[in-house]
Amino acid sequence: MPEGHVIHRLSRELTREFGGRRVRVSSPQGRFAASAELLDGRILRGADAYGKNLFIGFDVPGPEQYVHIHLGLIGKLWLEPHAPPRGQVRLRITDGTTAADLAGPQTCRLITGAELELVVASLGADPLRADADPDGAWQRIHRSARPIASLLMDQRITAGVGNIYRCEVLFRHRINPMTPGVRLKPASWRAIWADLTDLMPLGVHDGRIDTVRPEHTPEAMGRPPRVDRHGGEVYVYRRQHQPCLACGREVRTRVLDGRQLYWCATCQRRA
Repeated sequence: MPEGHVIHRLSRELTREFGGRRVRVSSPQGRFAASAELLDGRILRGADAYGKNLFIGFDVPGPEQYVHIHLGLIGKLWLEPHAPPRGQVRLRITDGTTAADLAGPQTCRLITGAELELVVASLGADPLRADADPDGAWQRIHRSARPIASLLMDQRITAGVGNIYRCEVLFRHRINPMTPGVRLKPASWRAIWADLTDLMPLGVHDGRIDTVRPEHTPEAMGRPPRVDRHGGEVYVYRRQHQPCLACGREVRTRVLDGRQLYWCATCQRRA
């Protein structure tokens, strides 16, 4: 599932390509055809992201209208030069030069501004938004007995944080991922939040997740670069049974809440 930086990057690309312009909207697959017809030929005002949710606003008569997209596990949204659609495209937005195609989303629906507010109200603090409320997230964390590794993935607490960022930020601050929220120190939460607000904008800018510090880069350590479809240099994510870049011990893995967790038991002992 794409993490929040991917959705924020897409919102910027959509706004840059189509913002303030009249666009053609269609549903080649047919499952969004009725809503696409209402938007076809309208002006696309812009796109916004909150956590893993993308909202594309259109200038239509009556109440504000937005296309609400959540990519889920298999959804993809990509921009490319206009050409016939490939595959099962649920939604296409085009100005005749560039096309944005959506396939396989968990959610693709037309909603009003009031419905958008309800979606946003259900989400937690997004490290990529200036209006984020980390204190509100902390209030939920320090009252919970669930592991911090679970809490960071709870979109009602930290919106947009996915498996890579949760594993990596916990490693970077040497925090045991199984530490219950009630035992997490306030200073640890402040460090986690500050790191997320530093790392995730880099992901938006670079289009990849890099979390290793200068002393642990391939160049500094004389090791081969990481080869992975997700890209980026990381400490523990998908590095199970490999040596920890900091201590050399084996990186561990286990399933937590249906997702694979990665950590170094030697380095990560703090609460």
